[in-house]
Amino acid sequence: MNEEKLNLDPVSRGFFADESLEIAERVGLALIESAKYTDIEFDKNGLPFFDTNKNVGGRFSYFSSVWYDFGSYERFAEEHPEDAEALAKYRDKAELFNMESANLVSTVGKVLSDTGSMWGGSFGGHSNPDFGRIINLGTDGIREIIEKYKKINTCDTDWFYRACEYAMDAVDILGGRYRTLAEKLSEDADSEGEREYFKKAAKAFETVPRRPAPDFTAASHVFWMLFTFDGIDSPGRFDQYMYRAWEATVDKAEARDMLERIWEGFHDTRAWNLCVSGSDETWSDVTNSLSYEILRLAAEKKYETPNLTVRVHRNTPGVLWDEIANTIASGIGMPVIYNDEVVCPALESMGIPPCDSHEYCMNGCNQIDIMGKSHMGLEDGEVMFTKAMEYTLSNGVNTMNGGVFSTIATGDPREFESYEEVERAFLRQLQYLTNIACNHANSAQQIRAVYGANPFRSCLIEGCLEKGLDYRNGGPLYGNGQILAEGIADAGDSLWAIKKLVFIEKKYTMAQLVDAINADFEGYEELHRDFSSCEKFGNDIPEVDEITSRILNRFFTILKRQRTYRGGVFSGGCSPDDRATYYGAQCGALPNGKKRAHPIIADSIAAVPGCDVKGPTSLINSVLRYDHRNAGSGFIFQIKFDKKGFCTEKGKESFIGLAKTYFAGGGQQITATVVSPDELLDAVENPDRHRNLIVRVGGFSGYFVELADEIQQSVIKRTFAGI
Repeated sequence: MNEEKLNLDPVSRGFFADESLEIAERVGLALIESAKYTDIEFDKNGLPFFDTNKNVGGRFSYFSSVWYDFGSYERFAEEHPEDAEALAKYRDKAELFNMESANLVSTVGKVLSDTGSMWGGSFGGHSNPDFGRIINLGTDGIREIIEKYKKINTCDTDWFYRACEYAMDAVDILGGRYRTLAEKLSEDADSEGEREYFKKAAKAFETVPRRPAPDFTAASHVFWMLFTFDGIDSPGRFDQYMYRAWEATVDKAEARDMLERIWEGFHDTRAWNLCVSGSDETWSDVTNSLSYEILRLAAEKKYETPNLTVRVHRNTPGVLWDEIANTIASGIGMPVIYNDEVVCPALESMGIPPCDSHEYCMNGCNQIDIMGKSHMGLEDGEVMFTKAMEYTLSNGVNTMNGGVFSTIATGDPREFESYEEVERAFLRQLQYLTNIACNHANSAQQIRAVYGANPFRSCLIEGCLEKGLDYRNGGPLYGNGQILAEGIADAGDSLWAIKKLVFIEKKYTMAQLVDAINADFEGYEELHRDFSSCEKFGNDIPEVDEITSRILNRFFTILKRQRTYRGGVFSGGCSPDDRATYYGAQCGALPNGKKRAHPIIADSIAAVPGCDVKGPTSLINSVLRYDHRNAGSGFIFQIKFDKKGFCTEKGKESFIGLAKTYFAGGGQQITATVVSPDELLDAVENPDRHRNLIVRVGGFSGYFVELADEIQQSVIKRTFAGI
């Protein structure tokens, strides 16, 4: 194979060049080869886009470091059989490496994951690298940090620092190549405007990435190069680390043009979470002109991406609240609003000091991270409260797969003589599922620490260079974990129905309930009607809310007793994404009236869709009975408003008042869908008329007509809040 063909798999060439080296060094060398030989381009928005998928075989991305697309080997071999034998040497090495680094899941864990009961560790995880380190210090500034700590950490860390130097070399190589390409594009331009644009891009790369970006144009070019080179994750606190360059730019029209190009890029690549505003550790507001520009641009573009969030607190200016309401009124389901007054204390309870807790941002859908200072799972796993309830009433047998024994035996439910026995059995099932999720998450963390070294992110997350430890191996300042809870209200409603109808009113026996559940309520219509109509969470009924909050608090307690392999503690949250309906379909009948495999379950910390019937104040009162400071991850509260009322000045003022009341009561987060009821129903029947209709689904916004039918029904069933 000639040199040109070898360049088709540059990642593998660098990674397997010397297999005696530490994996981090090999990843660094792979980054250099990829930076040298991967085809590069300026995308349709005029930004330097790095697409590792252009390579055959080896790839690099944040979620798994070096990974392999074996299908690309096969496709290339079919198209170029003359090169198949030579390229196969890398494929064979890659297969051996994948086998060696495989995350072997126990039989129990696989059964539970396959049955929609829990999962742990199967996702490589988001994080928020501080791209501002290169934008504002340059790679030379990072090299100074490397040199400083290389002299301090002298015990067998040379290989780690070499890997980080290789990563910065790769960034510089890319910058040089983009400068050359920009110069060529300027020469070949068809218009004066295009010529001038690429001249400025070439000039930017005379400075970046080695030195700090002098203006927003240079900052934007180097940001997009880094963001795509990393694999397209979450921009994080973009308005904070880009603000110096924004302010330094005299020509604000040019700066806004670059911001628009980046926004188009975020949309084209389905970028994750971008966070604006917030407070510092003295509770001073940090909103700046770029924060406002981002909110206005989001409302103007009306895209469902990126996943835009905003932080508020006691000193948030009124004008920012107005911009928040205006942006939500645009119908994009964003920004999602987070409350510093709850999130910061929650993080501090896990040992994160105020100077860093106030640096939090969101990642992925809505998981909480410390900007440029942590690797906190994001997310490490999920536990289904619905399945814990199912196992409680089946003595640990999964009723959805022919009776395969899935969890622990907690006693024949027909013989339970008190409600306390039922709740104890439920909590034992919940603890079992939670422990399995944490154990599998830790197993995966350990494997990734060995095989998933990432020297690029190690340069962009504080603690790694300072300690001489990789991003995945305890390097970041904070290494907590996040296991999410799903179907919370379904379990609370079910437990209350049992307590009321079986043990308080004694209208039914446990044996009758279990028989009805096993029969999917067929032949038990009266029982089903009574259990379905029993009081539900979300209606400000203390008895129901107390049970629901108690079982959730136990979940949080179980998590906080367990350490992560990364060196922190586990915490919890609720971010169902679009998975809620999948979990509903994997669950049997429940005492809240849910039938076997029915997909609709609670898709946030609020009520099961359609079960909150007493208005937004009652819903808020129920949700505030949770202790939101126990949630170290995103704790989604979804609420739906009629567009007609919301989009008036009075409607927006009412929303702001409602949000402030919710936050004053201890709420962590609120997300709003603004839509017309008739529009939703018509979109089901006539999707082509509503291609741009956006709704909120779990932790992200999505085009309604592109959602699965069961997810559409879940959104429709959510109660409209009156304002």
